[in-house]
Amino acid sequence: MLNLFAKNLAFSVFKTTSFHRLFPRSSCSSPSVSHNSFAFSYLIDSCGFPPDKAISASKYLKFKTSDRADSVIAFLKNRGFTEAQISHLVRLYPMTLQYHPEKNLLPKFEFLSSIGLSHSDIFKLLTGKSNILGRSLKNHIEPTYNLLRDLLQSNDRTLIAIRRCFWVLDWDFHANMIPNMQILRDVGLPGSKMLYLLTYQPRDFLGSTDQFKKTVEEVVEMGIDPLKITFMLAVHALRSMSKSTWDKKMETYEKWGWSKDEILVAFKTNPWCMMISEEKIDKVMDFLVNKMRFETSIVTNNFALVSLSMEKRIIPRSLVYQYCLDNGLMNDKNSCSFSCWLQCSEKRFIKRLERYEKEAPGVLKFYQEKLDHVN
Repeated sequence: MLNLFAKNLAFSVFKTTSFHRLFPRSSCSSPSVSHNSFAFSYLIDSCGFPPDKAISASKYLKFKTSDRADSVIAFLKNRGFTEAQISHLVRLYPMTLQYHPEKNLLPKFEFLSSIGLSHSDIFKLLTGKSNILGRSLKNHIEPTYNLLRDLLQSNDRTLIAIRRCFWVLDWDFHANMIPNMQILRDVGLPGSKMLYLLTYQPRDFLGSTDQFKKTVEEVVEMGIDPLKITFMLAVHALRSMSKSTWDKKMETYEKWGWSKDEILVAFKTNPWCMMISEEKIDKVMDFLVNKMRFETSIVTNNFALVSLSMEKRIIPRSLVYQYCLDNGLMNDKNSCSFSCWLQCSEKRFIKRLERYEKEAPGVLKFYQEKLDHVN
């Protein structure tokens, strides 16, 4: 549960501190009517830009010599960036070429490294949210990181949240995160579960408060208990798809004989069943119903089956199941035993096959062959 310090921080710091003073927005130069011809040539010759992209990007660049841009590229190369990565970064944020490496870039790179981000992490951050290079380190990046760390009460959890969503370092906490946290508190979500959601699914707090509130209310109306982990999963699922996508997945399940009530029960029990693509739903249902000859109810009674990997779990284990039936190692085909067969851990599954190995040598080899074949 968020401790008293974090609570006070989350709900009072923004009442007493000017958010815009803590997090000033960086300005972006307006594009000129015509592009900078020197910058245009430089972007093509030194950064590998195609002409159309160079025209667009050069409108934002004012340099007339290559000195500053060359020093930026040299700096990035010294930090381990490849030419392809540098070109990609500059395409996303051309203004990078105008920054002073030692004054503007180095302190930010050092700070990001100091909080535990690797070179790969920093590259993903810069390409995912490239305009962060234009943010003030002391007035934006550091305060944002510190506030997030205070809320999560752990350096490790903060690092996880950043890696899960690099946009978190560019959030407007006042407009999004804090109000959305309050919405979850109001419906009774425990602080410990909110902490988990903020750590592993920070993207769920993005978007307008009105949209977030609507999603939470929808989950409440479904009757999902805020005290259960499925509540957070349901919020995440609904936040990550549009209504049209939801409707398409409903139609896919209905095509296989599911009723709307059965789909909603499945979602309330295991929200991940609606996070799966229509293609995956079709593949699982087609294999289990048409290939294995089970009734549709095998999935409606065991919602987790649709989330299992076809290649690593469903196909190889199904083929071994049929092999064991054909060799008299099990009783008649049973959907309940089959679903357990698919869902048990790999360690437990291997132990089961080892018992069968005594009666029918080769079952383990058969399983490994099928596992290798589909992978």
